[in-house]
Amino acid sequence: MHFYAFYRLRGTFSLGLPATIILISCLVIMTLAPLLVRLSENAGMDRCAIFIAWPGYIWMGFIFIFASTLLMFDTIRGACRLANYLIYSSTPAFLTSSITCGFALLVAVTASGYACYGARQISSEQVVIISSKLPPGSPKIRIVQISDLHIGMLFREERLEGVLKVVRDAKPDIIVSTGDLVDGRLNAEDVISRRDNMAAMLASVPAPGGKYAVTGNHESYAGLEQALAFTTAAGFTVLRNQSVQLPSGIMISGVDDQTLLGGSVKAQNAEKGLLETVPKGAFHLLLKHRPEVPITSDGHFDLQLSGHVHDGQIFPFNLLVKLKYPIPCGTTATGAGSRIHVSRGTGTWGPPMRLFAPPEVTVIDIVPGRSD
Repeated sequence: MHFYAFYRLRGTFSLGLPATIILISCLVIMTLAPLLVRLSENAGMDRCAIFIAWPGYIWMGFIFIFASTLLMFDTIRGACRLANYLIYSSTPAFLTSSITCGFALLVAVTASGYACYGARQISSEQVVIISSKLPPGSPKIRIVQISDLHIGMLFREERLEGVLKVVRDAKPDIIVSTGDLVDGRLNAEDVISRRDNMAAMLASVPAPGGKYAVTGNHESYAGLEQALAFTTAAGFTVLRNQSVQLPSGIMISGVDDQTLLGGSVKAQNAEKGLLETVPKGAFHLLLKHRPEVPITSDGHFDLQLSGHVHDGQIFPFNLLVKLKYPIPCGTTATGAGSRIHVSRGTGTWGPPMRLFAPPEVTVIDIVPGRSD
């Protein structure tokens, strides 16, 4: 993407040698920024890592939007050239290289600013599940799902408080976290107080029916032991290929992410073995980070809650995500009659930006009754 941007910018603005050297230097630094962040973090230089992370990750989002917009215009220009050759038409004047590059820059700057704003606008997604597995006349059970907060360098107390306000306002009976609660090192000396403060903030949110969490892939990247310690301190019971029967009648199962189980095949086998042990009759809630439903699992749960995909986080990356994870964000019925809700995610990974994929806190009401 950086090479593509360099090629188009240099051609559009006819840069001389000094300006070209400056542009190359900036693009190289920004290309290496994510690596420099991790190297600084691993060396315990957390302030340096944060100093690099803010411009570096915002640039990552900007260059993706810029390159995507350029690619769209260049595809249109290529189609027009082909039409010129085949039917002797003429290319519209506004589709020149310089105009399209300038417009792509304007789009990228505007969209990036909007995406930074949008990442902080938490929305509440409402889901109602009617189930005959709850006793008639029993009260509804409200479950609030958070997913993919990626608590770390760029997701701090201010953003966490915004999320927790939405969670509190929902008055949950049960709170669940479907992975990637943390991201990055949490045991550096100048991070410990902030880590403990955010764990206490999470623990302070009331949930009479309990709080349950599963691991995601970033728990592995951040360091499993410290990630589990943080999640436990935040008040969650971490379900690692385990099930628990709640007094409300709901059965909750949770499975580890495949990064901790040695790959997708081993993860599917572990999930299959766990689901086969769950007694029939109770409403069965499955917590799983990745939005995948193997054929061996389908029909062995009533509702699966997942995250991981962020709905692409920055448009049009969602189009690429769908190639790997075709189950869309939102609530979908599976082939065997189960349901899965895929969260857009509550935080951000990498760029602190969201474009046409607003962050989500999901409020799920399990209501007694006869479902269609």
